Amino acid sequence: MNGRQSARTTTGRGGFPGLRAGLKGAAVVAAGLLALTACGGGDGGSDVSAKGEKSGDKAAATRTVKHDAGTAEKVPAQPKRIVSVSVTMTGHLLALDAPVIASQATPPSVITDQQGFFTQWSEAAAENSVKVAYQGFEPDVEKVLALKPDLIVGASSGAENAEKFYDKLSVVAPTLLYRHDDVSWQGLTARLGKDLGLEKRATEVVAAHDKRVGEVKAAITVPKQSAALVRDNQSAMTVFTPESAQGRLLTSLGFTVLEPPAGKGETQGGRSDFAEFSQEKVADTAKDSSLLFVSHTPEEITAATARPVWKDLPAVKDKRVYDLGLDTFRLDYYSAGNLIDKIEKAFG
Repeated sequence: MNGRQSARTTTGRGGFPGLRAGLKGAAVVAAGLLALTACGGGDGGSDVSAKGEKSGDKAAATRTVKHDAGTAEKVPAQPKRIVSVSVTMTGHLLALDAPVIASQATPPSVITDQQGFFTQWSEAAAENSVKVAYQGFEPDVEKVLALKPDLIVGASSGAENAEKFYDKLSVVAPTLLYRHDDVSWQGLTARLGKDLGLEKRATEVVAAHDKRVGEVKAAITVPKQSAALVRDNQSAMTVFTPESAQGRLLTSLGFTVLEPPAGKGETQGGRSDFAEFSQEKVADTAKDSSLLFVSHTPEEITAATARPVWKDLPAVKDKRVYDLGLDTFRLDYYSAGNLIDKIEKAFG
């Protein structure tokens, strides 16, 4: 983890984890939030209404929030104990400095720490004393209940889709579920900020990112060839489209992202963020594009480019092969920052 990334994650709950110094004057970018678009569709909508409900002598403000699995009532206007039932959503919540007390974890792997938290934000989780709620993709409702959350946040897409557990979770605490596959991370950050009463922090997060993008764009020289964002699956090749989160970020940095040939690849569930091609179509698909590998180890990239269908590609011969890092499979504030660091180092 580099110094800049570490600086993002060394503040406690009281301060935004990162780039406080870089945020001065960046609030002017806030208007850009309104123009953010999704990676495969709209940024989604949240209908939020607030009301005061008397609790003894104190006014307890709550919200009614429309999310991707329904409408939740009595959502705390200022939650104090959030349990995340999506390891993907946890990164977005931590970037907002939301009061996450515990999170779902995945089985440990090369993209996680020993607890099963994604490496791009695991240090931020440690700084904020985030516990492992449970390990696995299906919510453990009893363990969530034991944590006494006042709000539960999760996903309605991906491996940790919690929609079929929504009714059970909602008995424990108001529950908000969001799709993360058809929206930019900036759009999701803005939506979470609105729903959780953290609009100002959401604006700061996106503004800091936009400032960093502008700085790096001015400092790098991009290849004249298009950039093919690829993942080698050995039996197939995944190509991330310009509409993907990764593609949008590369485009914002000045790259021309390869558009996969229409009608020659297979997509999943009508998604517009990637397409898959057989290994035999690698040359026809990539052509002269530079190869930017998404979520690979250096050893995996070496093995892929040594295969007969890859080794004669112009990008391999000209050494226009780049490693975007293991954490680029799914972007949040932290992994997007790491990807920008990789681009700056490779093309600066």
